[in-house]
Amino acid sequence: MKKAFSALSVLLALAIVFSSGALDLQASAAEPGRRNAYPFVFVHGYNGWGGGEGINAVAPYWGGTTGDLMKYLSKEGYTCYSASVGPISSAWDRACELYAQLMGLTVDYGEAHSKAHNHRRFGRTYSEPLFPGWGSRDADGRIKKVHLIGHSFGGTTIRLLTYLMTYGCPEEVKASKGGKVSALFTGGKENWIRSITTIATPQNSATTYKLTKEILLYEVSTVFCAFTCAAMGRTALHGRLYDFHLEQFGLSNTPGAHDADAYFPAVFNYLKNSDDSCVYDLTPEGTKALNDRIRTSPNVYYFSYAFDATHKDALVGMTWPNATSNPVLAPVCCWIGHHYNYTDKTTGQVYDDAWKPNDMLCNTISETYPFDEDHVDYDGSAAPRKGVWNVCPTQKGDHGQAVGLMEDAAKLRGFYAGHAALLRSVE
Repeated sequence: MKKAFSALSVLLALAIVFSSGALDLQASAAEPGRRNAYPFVFVHGYNGWGGGEGINAVAPYWGGTTGDLMKYLSKEGYTCYSASVGPISSAWDRACELYAQLMGLTVDYGEAHSKAHNHRRFGRTYSEPLFPGWGSRDADGRIKKVHLIGHSFGGTTIRLLTYLMTYGCPEEVKASKGGKVSALFTGGKENWIRSITTIATPQNSATTYKLTKEILLYEVSTVFCAFTCAAMGRTALHGRLYDFHLEQFGLSNTPGAHDADAYFPAVFNYLKNSDDSCVYDLTPEGTKALNDRIRTSPNVYYFSYAFDATHKDALVGMTWPNATSNPVLAPVCCWIGHHYNYTDKTTGQVYDDAWKPNDMLCNTISETYPFDEDHVDYDGSAAPRKGVWNVCPTQKGDHGQAVGLMEDAAKLRGFYAGHAALLRSVE
C-alpha cells in the first residue's frame, strides 16, 4: 500500500497537455489596506518545475497556458519567487532544498535522515540566495519574512518547512554529536514566515493510491522513473531544461560537476529507499507519518484552497466530472467518484461518500486541512486567525486549472492577485 502513487506521474503529464475547461475561481475578500510588503515564494508540486528551469520559458508551471503568472504578479507590484525543488523527492528533501535555496547555502539533508535513507548528506550549493536577507532585519528593525504558496505536493513541502523552521528537529541535532548542524534543524525561526497557502494539496492523502495499487502500475512506473532520472540526469540538458534534484542518490550530476554514482548501483539504491520520495509521502501511511510529525506554528497564518471538478448524480449517487474539466482524467475522476465505503487497514481512515468530490486527481475533502489540526471556515467576512487553518471557499476546477492549464487568464490572475492582496493585509 505504501507504494502506490508513481503512476500519477503519467497522469500529471497528460494533465499538462490536455487540461481544459473554465475555472470559476473566487478569492476570499481581503481586509482593506496593506499591512506588509513581504515577498511571495511559490513552490511547485509533484513532477513540477521552478521559474529558473528551461522548460518554464515555454511552459510556465505557475500560469500554464495563461502565461507566466510570476511576471503578471510582478507587474502588479508583488515581489515573487518561483522555487525549484526535487520534482519526485520527499517532502523532507524538498524542504531542505527550499531552505538552502532561499538562504543561498549548501543543501543539508541532515545526518540522521541521510543515514536512514542511504544517500548523501549534502547536495548542491546555491551561491546566491533566492530571497536575499531572509530572516534579517530591515532598516526599520522588522524581520524580513515571506509568504509561502504551494500547489499540490508543494503545499506539503511548505508545511514541513514551516514546522522545521519553528520547532526544529532534535533527532538531527543529536545525530550531529556536537558537530555542524543545519540551522533549519535548530528551529526558532517561525517569525521568518508570515503565511503559508496550500492550493489543491492532498493534506490527508488521496484515494487515487488505491487505483494505482489495484491496476499494478506502481512497480513498472517506479522502475521506469528511476532509470529515466538516472539517464537524463547525466545529460547536458539536466539542469537546463528540467532538473531532477536527485544528486543525493547519485541519480543526477550536481550542477557544474560530474559526480553521479555508478549507474545501476544508484538506480537500485534509490529503488531500495523509495520511501524517501514524494510517491511514498502521498500514500495514506506516508501522509499520516508526516501529519503525525507536523503541527502548526502559532504565529503563522495558514490558508487552504480545495478544488472540485465534479457534480453529483442524485439518481445513482455517483459523482461525475463536469463538462469543463480535463477529459483525459475523466476515468480517474469517475473511479474516485464511486469507489468508496471502506476503511484503510493501515491508517484506520474511513472513506465514505464525503470523499467522492474531487479535482480529477485528489479528493476535495482531503485538500481542506489536515484532519488532526484545528481549522476555521474563512470567507473574508472576518480577520483570519493565526496558528489554525483558514479554510477558504472550495474552488470550481480541476488540479491543473488551479495553476492555469487551459484556463481563462483573467479569472486565474484575478484569483491569485486577490489572494496576494489578502496576504498583504495581514499584520
